[in-house]
Amino acid sequence: MTISALDFVLASKNSEILCLRQLLQMGELVGVVSQLIHVLQRERGTANIFLCSEGQYFGDRLGERASQVQLAQQLLAAKLGELDQSGQFMGNASRLFSRIATVLHSLSILPALRQQIAARAIGQPEAMNAYCDVIHSHLSLVFEAVDTSADPTISRALLAMFSFMQGKELAGQERALGAAGFAARHFDDGAHQQLLSMIDGQERCFQTFTEFADARCLALWQQQQTLDSSEFERFRRIACTRAKPVGEPTDVALRWFDVTTARIDGMKRIEDRLEDVLMECCKVRIAQAEQALSLGQKNIASLELPMVGHQAQYAVFMAQSAAAEGQQYQTAGLNPQLGRSIVELVEEQSRQLQALDAELAGLRASLSERKLIERAKGLLMQHHGLSEQQAHKTLRDMAMNQNKKLAEIAEAMLAVADLLAKKPSNP
Repeated sequence: MTISALDFVLASKNSEILCLRQLLQMGELVGVVSQLIHVLQRERGTANIFLCSEGQYFGDRLGERASQVQLAQQLLAAKLGELDQSGQFMGNASRLFSRIATVLHSLSILPALRQQIAARAIGQPEAMNAYCDVIHSHLSLVFEAVDTSADPTISRALLAMFSFMQGKELAGQERALGAAGFAARHFDDGAHQQLLSMIDGQERCFQTFTEFADARCLALWQQQQTLDSSEFERFRRIACTRAKPVGEPTDVALRWFDVTTARIDGMKRIEDRLEDVLMECCKVRIAQAEQALSLGQKNIASLELPMVGHQAQYAVFMAQSAAAEGQQYQTAGLNPQLGRSIVELVEEQSRQLQALDAELAGLRASLSERKLIERAKGLLMQHHGLSEQQAHKTLRDMAMNQNKKLAEIAEAMLAVADLLAKKPSNP
């Protein structure tokens, strides 16, 4: 059987379509995870008020919130069941499956946690941290899904959605921490610092979101920011300045919870729109790739070579080599128009791939920096018992003191950790 580079042009398109369909599947998974995170945030908020009020409020809502999470878990299980667990068509299957295992393990702790909350056998900070850990494992899965993309358009949509989900999670943590502080009528130094870090973290996440989101989602976000009530800003000022709020502590905490819940529900609508954009990007790119494949097949079918055997293959090879070098080549013995068609077909494929690689390189650089920072934060959290906000503040302070980028500090910290982890060789 005679094989030419034209066959591999088609094989490249078929491979591109396969990868795009996998990204569509990843996008659907991200959408299901997004919904699960949202109902987990609701359950965390309800449990927080229940514990802060010493069981006076929201006890009747705990069961409803748990049921919503369980329903979302079933949807996640169904979506995970559609994945090819052999991983043979996934470049990062090992990391992705490891993240999925972590998510499923984290969900397994929820029944016992709910029993502790209902019996008030756990404190509000411990319960909040437990929910935060579960949600963090889900966000890590979304991050891994972002890393699977080799398509710039889809990568941008994924990165915009992941950044927004991170910001929304920090808004949920701010809701919980603020409710506890208002219920206690004061914010101690640790809670105050955490609150400032959460606000700063939201700004960073939403800034990244604005860099990668499309115009429609940006318009929705601007609209949401105008809807954020002056009451929310007033509450936030009180918390940040540690002023004494007017009113009964429980009433103030409940009002703060209602105001911030309205804000987070508004964010969820934007998150849903980001999911729609992601799905649309995947489907459009699949349609474009399939159209290009169909056109390529027609073009190749029209290229009926008048030569046979090694001479024809050599002519095709020379045309392809010329295309790779950006040169013009007239294939001896071939119709001149036919020779140009072969060259143009290969050149077009090469230009498309180069354009994709160039755009993807910038996105990969941004993603790589985020991965370094996340790994460095994890290291600080593991070895120094810091919260995520404290770990990020530590990195940020080091970067400011040394006048370096956050990613540079993270990279240096990881390099030192790797060096210390290595066992000294025997003399």
